Amino acid sequence: MKNPFLGTGVALVTPFRKQETIDFSRLEKLIDDIIDGGADYIVALGTTSEAATMTETERHALQDFIVECVGNRCPVMLGLGGNNTLAVRDAIANTNFDGISGILSVAPYYNKPNQRGLAQHFKQVAEASPVPVIIYNVPGRTGVNISAETTLLLARECPNIVGIKEASGNLAQVMQIIQGRPEGFSVISGDDSLTLPMVLLGAQGVISVMANAIPKEMSAMVKFGLKGDVKKALPLHYRLLPLMNAIFEEGNPAGIKALLEVQGKIAGHLRLPLVRVSKPLYNKISSLYDEFNG
Repeated sequence: MKNPFLGTGVALVTPFRKQETIDFSRLEKLIDDIIDGGADYIVALGTTSEAATMTETERHALQDFIVECVGNRCPVMLGLGGNNTLAVRDAIANTNFDGISGILSVAPYYNKPNQRGLAQHFKQVAEASPVPVIIYNVPGRTGVNISAETTLLLARECPNIVGIKEASGNLAQVMQIIQGRPEGFSVISGDDSLTLPMVLLGAQGVISVMANAIPKEMSAMVKFGLKGDVKKALPLHYRLLPLMNAIFEEGNPAGIKALLEVQGKIAGHLRLPLVRVSKPLYNKISSLYDEFNG
C-alpha cells in the first residue's frame, strides 16, 4: 500500500476544560495552527492525546471531529493498538475509516511478548486493517522492544505494514532497520530530539509532540533535513532542543500542555493519573519559550 506519512506528523494533544470535558473549540483552532504551520499529517488518538483515559464514546467523537476539522488538508493517522490481539482486531473491524489514511499501532504493553509473539500480533493487525499500518516501538512505555530483526521481517512479509515509529532511542537499531528495509518502508522518529539525526541517517520524518506548539520551525527543520541541507537544519535543531528536552522532563503530555498554556492556545488540564508539571518546570518552560522567541 502507498505510504502517505512522510515529513512531520503531529501527535495531537486533547485540550480539556477544567471539568475535564473535551474543549473542541480550542482543539479546532489548534488543528488549524498546526496545519498552517506546515505539518504534513495529524496523528489522532495517540499516546499524547490521553486516549487511554477516555471513554469509547469520547474517542469516537474525537476521531470524527478531527477528521472533519482536517478535511482534505492533510492525511490523518489513527492510534489503534493494544495488548490483546483479538480486541485490536475487533476494534479495527468496528472502526469507521472514512477520512483515515492509516493506523499507528503500538507494541503490546504489560504482558511483554517475545519477538515471535510481537511478529504474530502485528501480522494479525496488518491482516485486519483496511489501511496502511505504522507499527510503534516505544519500549519506555510498553516494557518490550521490537527488535530490528522483527521490524524487518514484518516489513518484508506484510505489504500493509509500511513503516515504524521508532522511539527506542537506540540509533544503532534505527540504522540497522534503515539499512535493511525494503523499498517504500518508512522509519519515523518518535523522539523529537533525535529527529534530525535520524532523518540525516535516512529516516522519513517524525511524529512530533513539539509540533503541537511550534509546528513551523519543527516542520522546517524536517524539510531541510530530508533535503540534506544540514546548514539550515542544524541551527533549527539547536534552537528547538532546550524546549524539546524540557517538555519531556516530567512526562508527556504534561510538558507540551504546559507549553501550549504558556502560548495561550489551551488550558493545561490533564486527566488523572496524569497531573500538571511542577511550578519550577512550568516556569522553566515559560522562560525557554521566551528565549526561543527572543
